[in-house]
Amino acid sequence: MLLRCGDAPIPVTLPSEGAVAVSDVPTREELAEHLPRTEMPQRIIIAGQDAALASVLTHLLRSERLDVEVAFVPASRTDATRIHGLEKGAKAGRAAMEGTAHGTPLIRDDLGVVLVGCAQLTGPDGARLTGETYVDHRPLFAGEAAGIEIHPTGHAPGLRAARLGRMRRKWIEGRAAQTGGDAIAVTRDGVPEPKRLKRSTFYRHNVDWLLVR
Repeated sequence: MLLRCGDAPIPVTLPSEGAVAVSDVPTREELAEHLPRTEMPQRIIIAGQDAALASVLTHLLRSERLDVEVAFVPASRTDATRIHGLEKGAKAGRAAMEGTAHGTPLIRDDLGVVLVGCAQLTGPDGARLTGETYVDHRPLFAGEAAGIEIHPTGHAPGLRAARLGRMRRKWIEGRAAQTGGDAIAVTRDGVPEPKRLKRSTFYRHNVDWLLVR
């Protein structure tokens, strides 16, 4: 199945006939309609941006269908393509049709939302973050910081985190990044979380996702 997210271009290397049109960031309702748990295709091809890929993976996670193969076809480079060494455009379309699925660490948060590219944690409205962050057992910061950035790594242990606002960032890799604070504003793959949180944890799920490459 090919999902066309918003007005994402479909490269000539992909058959566009039968493509399913959904929002730029597919909603729960759209995904429930087109990807019901009991009628999943073997492979889903996503033409769109990182937030679209994350939305589909979140749906598969919540549906307990991470056995479905997922191919990503963005028109340009994204955080997710850089992390996973993926192509864009026509080359990505060819890989989506001819590639093989590989188990890849799935990074999610404690609200059950998947992260594929970049998360940023700050205070409200971009203000400084007051609190603390640990990556596994190692402290990243305590007190006040401009914010925190978290990326999947595509390999074990699963993610990395660093403080924002530094000329040279010091990244710490681990399986989980836990942040506590007075009011945490979280943005995942460019999509802001509507609620202000007291705690936010990103971690590697116990089941990998199947990335086509």
